[in-house]
Amino acid sequence: MSFWPCLVKALGMGLADAKLRSLSVWSALLSEGSRLSHAPCAGKLLPLLGCPWSCPSWTQPALIFFLSVIRGTFFFSIGINFPYCLEVSNDHFDFSDAFTQGYEEVSQKFTSIRRVRGDNYCALRATLFQAMSQPAALPSWLQDPELTLLPEKLISKYNWIKQWKLGLKFKGKNEDLVDKIKESLTLLRKKWAGLAEMRTAEARQVACDELFMNEEEEYSLYEAIKFLMLNRAIELYDDKENGKEVPFFSVLLFARDTSNDPGQLLRNHLNQVGHTGGLEQVEMFLLAYAVRHTIQVYRLSKYSTEEFITVYPTDPPMDWPVVTLIAEDDRHYNIPVRVCEETSL
Repeated sequence: MSFWPCLVKALGMGLADAKLRSLSVWSALLSEGSRLSHAPCAGKLLPLLGCPWSCPSWTQPALIFFLSVIRGTFFFSIGINFPYCLEVSNDHFDFSDAFTQGYEEVSQKFTSIRRVRGDNYCALRATLFQAMSQPAALPSWLQDPELTLLPEKLISKYNWIKQWKLGLKFKGKNEDLVDKIKESLTLLRKKWAGLAEMRTAEARQVACDELFMNEEEEYSLYEAIKFLMLNRAIELYDDKENGKEVPFFSVLLFARDTSNDPGQLLRNHLNQVGHTGGLEQVEMFLLAYAVRHTIQVYRLSKYSTEEFITVYPTDPPMDWPVVTLIAEDDRHYNIPVRVCEETSL
């Protein structure tokens, strides 16, 4: 069937729907339908939306967007997220049945996806946003009065930490490293505490949205998290050197040629986060230990394998809160949500 008869049928399925009576929605339909005209996974998503017709491949993404809006399905948010797919599909993506089935599996528990900006901070951004937006009390580790003393304590003991490379938003600034990291840790505690005091989930969500739109504060939070990751790495390394039992991931972390000790981990990995690279898989364990949250990730490329749902760490403490992410290619992370929303981060 050609494009226009398919489009007429698609629109006929939902002309009475209130969503289609909005001019803003019509505008979005037209712009997104045009923008998605070459998405390579379109043909595999149409059957999941119940489309019984065949049509030219170049028209399929537009139909996905129309059908998604009409039906209010999970794939409405996936449609919005296609631009990221387009950026990496030609070189990195195999839009196989496993990929499509992975999304279908996720849709059984979640109704949409919150897009996360695809820079080299996305793992930190997705995890921290999810953790801070949860309706929970301020974590006990953030209440520790020793928290803000960590920078001075560690830097005086390990002179190599002075090789720390501040994030992009701090480039060119000459503040003392100890003061800068202390400010970041103080900000993390203050913002998290403020969110924890909010009485409603709606207020907390709005405040969290505003926080992550303030670039100066947002990137300062990432410096704090990276420093906490380094602190945990030092603790784990010292425990291993002293013959204590350590989590298996830390053995792998320091078995790499590029990070056989915390100093190399800083220079070759943590310093690159936000600049030229993101977190590698083994470093997701370290992130989980730093924020003391279990990170559960749906890895779409691993559908039908034991790694489809990967948990960092594999055997977390029972009292750790859980954050859930979704990864298309182990490089970029988005946030699945249980209510239908069309948002980005």
